[in-house]
Amino acid sequence: MVKLSVIVPFHNVRPYAPDTLRSLRANTREDFEFVLVDDCSTDGTADLLRRAQDDIEGVVVHRHERNAGLATARNTGLDAARGEYIAFLDGDDWLAPGHYAGLLARTEALGCAFVRTDHVQVTGTSRTVHRVPHGLRGVVGDPRAAILPAGRTTSVDYAYAWAGLYHRSLLDRGLLHFTDGLRTAEDRPWIWRLHREADSFAVLGDLGHFYRRGVASSLTRIGDERQLDFIKAYDQVLSDTAADRDADTLMPKAVRTYCAVIFHHINSVGKFEPSVARTLRTLCSAALGNMPQRVLDDVLDSMDTGRATVLRRLRRRSATAEGATAA
Repeated sequence: MVKLSVIVPFHNVRPYAPDTLRSLRANTREDFEFVLVDDCSTDGTADLLRRAQDDIEGVVVHRHERNAGLATARNTGLDAARGEYIAFLDGDDWLAPGHYAGLLARTEALGCAFVRTDHVQVTGTSRTVHRVPHGLRGVVGDPRAAILPAGRTTSVDYAYAWAGLYHRSLLDRGLLHFTDGLRTAEDRPWIWRLHREADSFAVLGDLGHFYRRGVASSLTRIGDERQLDFIKAYDQVLSDTAADRDADTLMPKAVRTYCAVIFHHINSVGKFEPSVARTLRTLCSAALGNMPQRVLDDVLDSMDTGRATVLRRLRRRSATAEGATAA
């Protein structure tokens, strides 16, 4: 039986993939499989993965004939995974030797549905430890309770799918698949659903995952229309939250988080192509207009003046546009 399936999407990461593959080799075990998904790479990454299938125990390669994005690539891996536990790794990140064996042993000892882990962020030669925003370590708890409070950074704001380990029962329940086609923020609806629907979780202080930032091909560095998928992702968060049994309690957190992300993108509008920047403003304005307005009022009143001013200006733009349409 396969104990662990590690799903690793790759797309045009030829300079970084050798580090990723070497770290997988240092994590092999006879009951581990590594499901590598080539999302239609055109830079030689595919050749590296073909060689890895012959050279690294447990590697299986799947290839997309057209680029579908990270969410869909992960779903391809999930559909192929055979393991009792599931992990994710991105094709430009890497792991400490033996990371998965240790993480699996600690997760099994806890007996919970999923665990979340700390990680090391790597930017050039700089390394920074990032912690899951949850106080208790090694203690099994209720994932739903970890969503709140609304005014503080919580576990749903630490959305990295690769920072954890997930029992197959979550896959069987439909909780691990991502929204197909999302090019960015694909992990936001995913982490909210996981925390709403899973039965138990824990946080572990493992620092065996190294997250590479500043990659030139990363969507966080590219100012084209794919970045705008965060609107679709957070619209889904709001829609799912509105249908939840605790909608009144959870909605302020969902709205506040959406507002914070809108401000982040508007504040960085200079990185976008001019046409994309215009679309960004229009979509963000419409998103604010579509939020539950009383909840939005409370959220804006609780935010600092700088962010609240920018968001209120965008909100008025939506109201002005609606008035012009009605006239």
